[in-house]
Amino acid sequence: MKTEKLKKLTDGLSVESAAWVKNVLRIWQLEEHHIKLLQLAAQHWDRAQAARRLIEKDGAVFLDRFLQPKPRPEVAIERDSSVVFARLLRELALDVEQPKETLRPANFVGRGKK
Repeated sequence: MKTEKLKKLTDGLSVESAAWVKNVLRIWQLEEHHIKLLQLAAQHWDRAQAARRLIEKDGAVFLDRFLQPKPRPEVAIERDSSVVFARLLRELALDVEQPKETLRPANFVGRGKK
């Protein structure tokens, strides 16, 4: 992948997520639509981690004006982003054994492409 395209793909991602995207692209040969899924996965991972940091700082619950405990919005953000991340990973099928060479995702197996 060209450096300019890779930079655009990783813009706005954390250092950790950008490195993960680059590593996946180094190992796997992805179609354009899979690259978009990979980018979305990285964005959702970062969003979940940002929400997690806020939860650790402020707690998962606050008291409303009636002094009733309510979950902070960050709890839903973390949950939803984590679910989306996991689903995108499943869609990409990157959780199989690391290939010895550059390969297409596992969901291509049996479709006549390799």
